[in-house]
Amino acid sequence: MTTRGPRTGSVPPWTLAITAMLSVQLGSALSVHLISSVGPAGTAWLRLTAGAVIFLALARPPLRSLRWHDAPVLLGLGVTTGVQTIAFLAAIERIPLGTSVAIEFLGPMTVAALWSHSRRALVWLGGVGVGVVLLTEPWHGSINTAGVVYAGLAAVGWAAYILLTRQVGDRFTGISGLTLTVPIAALTAAVIGVPQAAGHLNLGVVVAAIGLAILLPVVPYSLELLALRRMTPTAFGTLMALEPAIGVLLGLLVLHQTPSPSQAVGILLVVLAGAAAQRSGQRRPSGSEDANPEPSASPAPF
Repeated sequence: MTTRGPRTGSVPPWTLAITAMLSVQLGSALSVHLISSVGPAGTAWLRLTAGAVIFLALARPPLRSLRWHDAPVLLGLGVTTGVQTIAFLAAIERIPLGTSVAIEFLGPMTVAALWSHSRRALVWLGGVGVGVVLLTEPWHGSINTAGVVYAGLAAVGWAAYILLTRQVGDRFTGISGLTLTVPIAALTAAVIGVPQAAGHLNLGVVVAAIGLAILLPVVPYSLELLALRRMTPTAFGTLMALEPAIGVLLGLLVLHQTPSPSQAVGILLVVLAGAAAQRSGQRRPSGSEDANPEPSASPAPF
């Protein structure tokens, strides 16, 4: 135990956060191929199930410390995670990855704006909204309504995820909470995912799902937990504003989704507005952050 602290401390926390975001978006980009085989709900079910097995192999669920009042929050977070995952995968099946991430980013931005005591946060939220309009380019008349709606549902899920995660994080430490909520998320996704994937399962699909589960959620969530222990929510949230841009980059490199000039301006606006909204918060001295927690930043949902 005495040697782990220095090794972890030698890695800058921002590199952990950036690596986590790269893993999230790479996992999302690579999920598109699996979606074509077993559908978005089937992909969510397989990925979350593999993630649940991995988390249970890494840690024991804290069953002895459970209390009755923990059940609603744990169930709520698990169900929210399952629904959000299906919605986001259904979105990237229909619209570009970067656009989906930008729309989904409206969730945490709304939470931050409503929780903030500054009116400027509402201005930054409006900036993200303008960026999303530029990304979807409705004036071309070819907007995929279903994709935007699914991404909007994912945004609502991310907002709820943030609020519920803070409650679970206050109750359980490390990845112990994940050993409870990820299996619930997998069962939630199974309701639609099992029928959707039925008849399309083979060894290649299962292996792909396990690999994707490592990319998302296992690696990013573990790295985000380490980063959050050494960063303020404001600093972490500022870095999270890069996630839509990372989504565009990996959409370009992996899925060959080239943004138009107006979409490039839109993603830049989303990133700048997101970073400005987080930076408007105040950094608290070490040890005082929990005195008045702000749900302005949270690990990305699965």
